This record gives sequence, structure tokens and C-alpha cells, in this order.
Amino acid sequence: MAKYAYPAIFHREEEGGFYIEFPDFDACFTQGEDVPDGLEMAEDVLCLTLYDMEQNGEKPPTASDQKDIKVDEKSFVTLVGCDTVDYEKYYSNKSVKKTLSIPEWLDRLAKKENVNFSGVLQDALMEKLHVERRAGK
Repeated sequence: MAKYAYPAIFHREEEGGFYIEFPDFDACFTQGEDVPDGLEMAEDVLCLTLYDMEQNGEKPPTASDQKDIKVDEKSFVTLVGCDTVDYEKYYSNKSVKKTLSIPEWLDRLAKKENVNFSGVLQDALMEKLHVERRAGK
């Protein structure tokens, strides 16, 4: 999982809002009522697409250079970024049970100090994997 940035084409629609597509992907598109909404929707669909590719072992395409993408006067190109680690932390935050073994003496000491084993393991794994807790946790 990683951080990505891909060019998105924002097409202004006659009835208002934007249709947004990513030229580097066959099926990655969305809509937005205005530019801020469109950027939020574009980030979400890009992260979903890339996260799905990662989970299926597919290699994401190389991002096109946004300067090479030609659009009409009603459209514009902008980069949209996403972080699939942050995406997974937000959408896949269900707890899973793990069985592990530690020395008996360490277990006794930790229980005596009221150590939260799950919390310690989570903290250690996040430090080892260089990830941070998601905001609000």
C-alpha cells in the first residue's frame, strides 16, 4: 500500500457539476456538484480503485503526465492524490483476534501492571510498519 497521484479530467456538465474521469484507468470515474465536492469524490474513487488493485495483486498503471492530456475549454486536468494505507485504516478498522505466545514471567509482570496487551501489540506493529493511527483514535 502506498501514496499515489493521478491526473483526473473534470468535465463541466451542461446541467451543472462535473463528470470526472481518470485516463489511466478503464473504470475509474465519478461526479461532483462543484470542484471541492468533485475532488473529494475523485479521491474516494481513486483510492477505492487502487486499494482493490492492491488487494488483487495487480500493479497500478504508471501515471500519465498531466501536461500531455488535452481537454476542451469546458474541462480541466488536475492531480488527485490518495493514500491507500489511510483508506484501509478508515474503511477496514474491524478488530481481528490473534493468538500469540509470550514467556510466562512477562505475562505475570504485564498483568500486575494492568497492561493492555492489544494496545501494546497495536502500538508495536504501527511503529514497526511506520504507520500512524487514523485521526480521531
